[in-house]
Amino acid sequence: MDKIYLDNGATSFPKPFEVADAVYEYMTKCGSNINRGGYEVAYDLEGTVFETREMLVEMFGGTDCKNVVFTKNVTESLNVVLKGLLKPGDHVLCSSMEHNAVMRPLVQLQKKGVEFDRIPGNENGELILDAVEGMIKPNTVAVVMSHASNICGTVNPIGEVGVICRKHGIKLIVDSAQSAGVLPINMKEMNIDALCFTGHKSLLGPQGIGGFIITEEMIPLIDPILSGGTGSISHTEEIPDFMPDRFEPGTMNLPGIVGLNAGLNWIKTKGLDRIADHELYLTQRFIDGLLPLEEKGLIRICGLKDCWKEENGKKTPLRTGVVSIQTLRTDCADAAFRLDFEYGIETRVGLHCAPNAHKTLGTFPIGTIRFSFGNFNTDEDVDAAIKAVTEIASV
Repeated sequence: MDKIYLDNGATSFPKPFEVADAVYEYMTKCGSNINRGGYEVAYDLEGTVFETREMLVEMFGGTDCKNVVFTKNVTESLNVVLKGLLKPGDHVLCSSMEHNAVMRPLVQLQKKGVEFDRIPGNENGELILDAVEGMIKPNTVAVVMSHASNICGTVNPIGEVGVICRKHGIKLIVDSAQSAGVLPINMKEMNIDALCFTGHKSLLGPQGIGGFIITEEMIPLIDPILSGGTGSISHTEEIPDFMPDRFEPGTMNLPGIVGLNAGLNWIKTKGLDRIADHELYLTQRFIDGLLPLEEKGLIRICGLKDCWKEENGKKTPLRTGVVSIQTLRTDCADAAFRLDFEYGIETRVGLHCAPNAHKTLGTFPIGTIRFSFGNFNTDEDVDAAIKAVTEIASV
């Protein structure tokens, strides 16, 4: 039985061939470190790393490629930024839809004297924007927020939140795990102070590579929580005060960066708009195909039913290619098991590391079956998933 991969919200698959080829080329023909080897191959590799920083700044509207910091993943990025920025007595706001990559650091910091409050959302996972200003306190330092939900795909109004943050002189930290590589992001236009990203989802790189981009003003505000050798100013035991070395100790994941470089080039060639159009076309096809089942009371589709909002001839994405459902006559875990073993459709089932988001959506503690579409999915994949859900849910 052929498998249909619909778990791109966890990690994109398959990757473009160029990504695998780039990693293989590095592993078999280079294998060097940077900042440590004084020979031609190492210098060439350093050029690739620099180019990757430049591409990330270009894609996300950053200010300077030296302010791109590589980490293992978006979770590490969020930990570095939040734990380095927030001090006892500080207050921070987050949305009610956050992943544990945000919530667990905040809960950990809460035990050390940091306060946080959740901006409420509605049953579709939409942020209640009007509530934000009234929740800001004199000691509010930052708002930290996902750009798009990893459960229902709903897109947060980052630009509007950024305007509020600037008005009140507080920082905006964005978790772009579900949006980077598929939705347009411009740090300058959206007033984002720290953008945390992962490489293995819609940026199409391998696992184990991520990072964050910060503004110049954020550099002295974040205390490094990791330290060690950087290959620079080796005569001193003090942490470098310049970027990106300030936040990049130890050996970098160079195979990951090389693969990410190839993924970014693939996206640039394909075009971000074309990628978004394809994924949201498939998403809308899937939702429309499931609506009759919801009308019959057989399933519940979580989140918004429309993928786009059109105003003055301009289409704005309302969600990403992530769709969660509950089967109302069949246990969700059993349904997901059948989707895989009887129909070859690979999904994710459960609470997706975001328990409070499920409380907001009204799907806690059962959770959902999550379908997430990617670059390489097809109409046939979607139709097969609709048929399988129909047969399972109608039992």
